[in-house]
Amino acid sequence: MTTPKRVVSVSLGSSSRDSKAELEVLGQQFILERIGTDGSMEKAAQMLRDLDGKVAAFGLGGTDLHIVAGNRKYSFKDIMKIASNAKITPIVDGGGLKHTLERMAVQQLEPVVGWSGRKTLMVSAVDRFGMAQALARAGADMVYGDIIYGIGVDIPIKSESALERTASIVLPIVTNLPFEWFYPTGAKQESAVRDWRTKYYDWAEVIAGDTHYVKRYAPEKLTGKTVLTQTITEKDVAAFKASGLKRLIATTPKLNNRNFGNNVMEAFFVALSGKNRPLEPEEYTQYIQQLEFKPEVYELNT
Repeated sequence: MTTPKRVVSVSLGSSSRDSKAELEVLGQQFILERIGTDGSMEKAAQMLRDLDGKVAAFGLGGTDLHIVAGNRKYSFKDIMKIASNAKITPIVDGGGLKHTLERMAVQQLEPVVGWSGRKTLMVSAVDRFGMAQALARAGADMVYGDIIYGIGVDIPIKSESALERTASIVLPIVTNLPFEWFYPTGAKQESAVRDWRTKYYDWAEVIAGDTHYVKRYAPEKLTGKTVLTQTITEKDVAAFKASGLKRLIATTPKLNNRNFGNNVMEAFFVALSGKNRPLEPEEYTQYIQQLEFKPEVYELNT
């Protein structure tokens, strides 16, 4: 029997969300693992060193290597340093799918959500610019919360052009500062922050973006609303159902009772290809279409 290809997501997130799945795709066997380091960058770096050359592909979770806004790419200095420990095994952060799979997901969800005029809050847009752009171009009434939730200043961004201008000013500074200043890692991913910023959740019909970001600033009740995100566990589904959420949507399909993050799925595509490198957008698109990947829709309180 052929040895399964092992794909490991090393995440700065909580180890309580660790998971493992075995699957067969296009005649190949795979083991997908997500391993959290509870916010420890040292543990993440050590894990990459220990597994380098021993696994087919790495995903880097709970963080971003790069942020893309418009035609410009910005790299997080401290995260690039962690990733540099993978010298043999290719490493990806999910960015390739954010600009392919997530754009396609927005289009596929038109019959389900009906984007035109739909009041949509995207808690952080610069970390998934593909989704942000696709939502705007589908006709959604957008508020981008990058300044509201990332910096804590009550300045909503309401257009794609304003988002690009803001990114060009803020991101060169932000990407040189410690990543944990702007994104919850480790135990912070399980804590809620409820303050003046919940008013934008109250306004929105759809809340979109990173799962941890969405949960961190959400009010206790989300009655009648839709959340569009990616990494979802059974615990997340139960919590969102209890909040009164109408519909929960993951952009990635369900594997072994959870929807893995983009970084895991992107690393899976890299391993599937056997090319030992991050793929080009058209290559990801080809696999997405070939495998018929579609968003997972959970109707929770109809």
